[in-house]
Amino acid sequence: MWFANLAILTIVALASATFGLRTYVLVQLPIIWFATMAGVWLFYVQHHFEGMYWARNEVWDPWRAALEGSSYYKLPKLLQWITGNIGLHHIHHVRPRIPNYELQRCYDEVPAMQVVKPLTFGREPKDDVVRAV
Repeated sequence: MWFANLAILTIVALASATFGLRTYVLVQLPIIWFATMAGVWLFYVQHHFEGMYWARNEVWDPWRAALEGSSYYKLPKLLQWITGNIGLHHIHHVRPRIPNYELQRCYDEVPAMQVVKPLTFGREPKDDVVRAV
């Protein structure tokens, strides 16, 4: 971790020295803004959709919350790779310790994970959503 942080600091220092701090910041701010908006949008889409599960503490069921309270957002393969498979969010909620590079394999090999119908760019799950029992 320390080497990674040192490498990032070195890159920032070299880029600032080469192009100037003002230019470096003017390039980085739009990138940070876009990445932040994309992250907020992904988070929102995966936790706020019609038919999602929500319950108070006394009746909250962790299995239902994982499978019905978060979505499977089926992204094109390139976006799936860029986002670290975050579209397989329901699996992440069932088992947060599964590494992102294993989420697709988990979905493919565990039938219980396939009960959640996917969201896509053009479709939200409606009443036809299959829910876990």
